[in-house]
Amino acid sequence: MRRTLIAGGLALLLLGTACGESRRSDPPAAAGSPTASRQDPGQVERTLASLRKIDDLPMYEMTYDGDYDPTAGLAGTMPPSPFGCSLFAALGDRERPLFARNFDWEPNPALVLRTDPPDGYASISLVDISYLGVAADPTGDRRLLDAPLLPFDGMNERGLAVGLAADDGARAEPVPGLPKVGSVRILRLVLDSAATVDEAVAVFKRYNLDFDGGPPLHYLLADATGASAVVEFVDGKMTVDRRSGPWQALTNVPAVGVPDRELRQDRRYGVLAKELDRTGGVVDAPGALRLLNAVRQSHTRWSVTYGLRSGEVRVVTAGGGTRDYRLPMS
Repeated sequence: MRRTLIAGGLALLLLGTACGESRRSDPPAAAGSPTASRQDPGQVERTLASLRKIDDLPMYEMTYDGDYDPTAGLAGTMPPSPFGCSLFAALGDRERPLFARNFDWEPNPALVLRTDPPDGYASISLVDISYLGVAADPTGDRRLLDAPLLPFDGMNERGLAVGLAADDGARAEPVPGLPKVGSVRILRLVLDSAATVDEAVAVFKRYNLDFDGGPPLHYLLADATGASAVVEFVDGKMTVDRRSGPWQALTNVPAVGVPDRELRQDRRYGVLAKELDRTGGVVDAPGALRLLNAVRQSHTRWSVTYGLRSGEVRVVTAGGGTRDYRLPMS
């Protein structure tokens, strides 16, 4: 069941801010050539007019009005060098499961994106918009209409969350007969169509992931039922690690089939594991952000928590600015 974020009482609610906003009543002439937009001119105008600067990272927010083709130029383009990231799912409290991540990368402009496609689930995701080719001030740039194609993490209205991290040892051998999809783009296909971890894994299995031109990746998934999984590519084949415990974490070391004692030798994974063991996987958003801060790096660009049942989203940028959102859950 989809929800309309644009209209009236079902609008996605912006709860608060620790940062100022930059507002324009009349966006300048649009630039750039989008490929994914399936919007009419009015929807394009409303989408671009919704762009607001919310932090000096710089970070923006935008509400996407109308439809897009998530398969446009399916393989896509990958960034040229590795992501360093820390992710975890805290699932010990089944009434308040939580997904959290640090995105560690270059100092590029970012975007909090709200989408509600006609035939898919509404979601909030974060996008590094430098990969769209836009400048630090993207106001009026029509290439923003391709922003749905590049979510680096996100959560949909069914409480399914997904995030990525670099895994230098991953290698994906193509399965004959399957279409190829970019290894960031797959997150959009998951957010739009999967309500559970099982459904998300099924989406991954329908495609050959393309790691060419960028770092190989692995992925952490979690949902509102308290299920989680790591999707990783081992010896060329997709493998899935479903944990039965109260938490699951992922950094930039291979995780599937690796003994826990070896995983904990990675400093960031070890810090996450120790605290999540201590709490039994029960962590609220402030606690999750403190834990993310304990494993932040000099190039951490944003930290984000997703409440998988509450729909609450908190984003903290490298400069310390905080934004709270609520995604209406179905």
